[in-house]
Amino acid sequence: MREAVIVVALVVASTVVATFADRLRVPAPSVLVLAGIAVALVPGVPAVRSSPELISLFVLPPLLYASAQDISARELRAMWRPVAALALGLVLATALTIAGLAWWITSLSLPMAFVLGAVLASTDPVAVTALGRRLPLPPRIQALVQTESLFNDATSLVLFQVAVGIAAGSGSTSPIGAGWRFVLLAGGGAGIGAALAGSVIAVRRQTADPGLHTVIALVTPYAAYLLAQRAGVSGVTAVVVAGVVVGSAGHKITDARIRLQVHAVYDALAFLLESVVFALVGLQLPLFVRDLGPGSHDWPLQALALSAALVAARLAWMRATVPHAAPTRGYPAGPVARVMTWAGTRGVMPLAAALAIPLTTAAGYALPGRPLVLVLTAAVVTLTLVTQGLTLAPVVRTSGLALDPEHVAAKEAEIHTWLNEAVLDYLDDPATTQDVPPETLDRLRRRHTARLVGTSAHLERRLVDLQRAELRRLYTEGRVNDAVRRRIQHQLDRTEAGIR
Repeated sequence: MREAVIVVALVVASTVVATFADRLRVPAPSVLVLAGIAVALVPGVPAVRSSPELISLFVLPPLLYASAQDISARELRAMWRPVAALALGLVLATALTIAGLAWWITSLSLPMAFVLGAVLASTDPVAVTALGRRLPLPPRIQALVQTESLFNDATSLVLFQVAVGIAAGSGSTSPIGAGWRFVLLAGGGAGIGAALAGSVIAVRRQTADPGLHTVIALVTPYAAYLLAQRAGVSGVTAVVVAGVVVGSAGHKITDARIRLQVHAVYDALAFLLESVVFALVGLQLPLFVRDLGPGSHDWPLQALALSAALVAARLAWMRATVPHAAPTRGYPAGPVARVMTWAGTRGVMPLAAALAIPLTTAAGYALPGRPLVLVLTAAVVTLTLVTQGLTLAPVVRTSGLALDPEHVAAKEAEIHTWLNEAVLDYLDDPATTQDVPPETLDRLRRRHTARLVGTSAHLERRLVDLQRAELRRLYTEGRVNDAVRRRIQHQLDRTEAGIR
């Protein structure tokens, strides 16, 4: 009962804080972390500890799945080279940099320093999505940042499993053995995610029930994660791949009514889980510090040094690779490198990984260094969420990359013009409108706002279908980017739902 009360109170408090953060136009994750720390320091407040199973199983799959569905397969094919360089090369370089620094400035052994490096090596997709949702970045840069956060996260967690096996004495220490384990975990997870996505698409094609579609959409990320974990491969990779595949086929297996309902449910769920999970980050930092015990007063400086090293390593890699990456080649290298570096916040995934470090070695002894790894991880996550989160918008605005809202509105208006011209061409064709009364055609041509009945309602649905087909054609031809396509698709869905 006590745990249930704490969870409900946390949900209510997180929702209130996130609402005020939205009103003040500051990133909710940053404010939630600070609020969590403030609450945890209040005398008499009961300790709130989250298990790695709680975060990894119940919280992360739907958030990862929702983020992955925003990535189109076409964009992924176009940027797989820079994503692979970031998800593999940058993760490994960051892990080695942090491991070396941690071994030098902390009391951690080399294996545990490598565990810490693997934990902090990747950006967090939940944090990146939450922080970048309102940033006026060009679509290609926004897509690259978000895609990298999804796939480098899977890479770092696979690397983490290898590092923990070495530290606990239960895994291979040879490079060949570690490399083979990496390929098995990542490849197996991708295979299970793709297979499950194919099955989900086939099932969802057979039903038009919005409630059933919503249930399947909610169950899919959990099924992908559990099947992959049961098979001994990466559950995170399985969820990400399943999300990308299902999201790319979404417009083919659902109609407007279903999409609106599923999106509404997922938006509410994502808001709830993000609010709670970022508050948990702040709540647990003081608890980890208390567990560290006396005599360990250098951790704030160590966390600050590690955070600076993360930024420096990421900036160096970005400056070396951004000018050669196709999605960012047309933009100035310096500003793109700064923005992509500052967008690389850490979040709940590193914390969940750190909590999953075993308590004992394979021989049954206590694993030395685990409390310090937890403290440093929570401190670095807090620093990046607060510092980078609160200053990311100014960095974007001063970079020269920020999109002009008027330009975005003009571009969307231009696309709407194309769609409406397609409708007018359709209405002017006697062969397709011969059964429609002339007064109805006249009102539709003048874009009358009143909803008509009978034939006009059927015709309006046909016109929305025509606009949707025209939008797909423009997208296929590359005249519309994916972010704009999704926004206009949503507007067309709402229009069709209003007609119904």
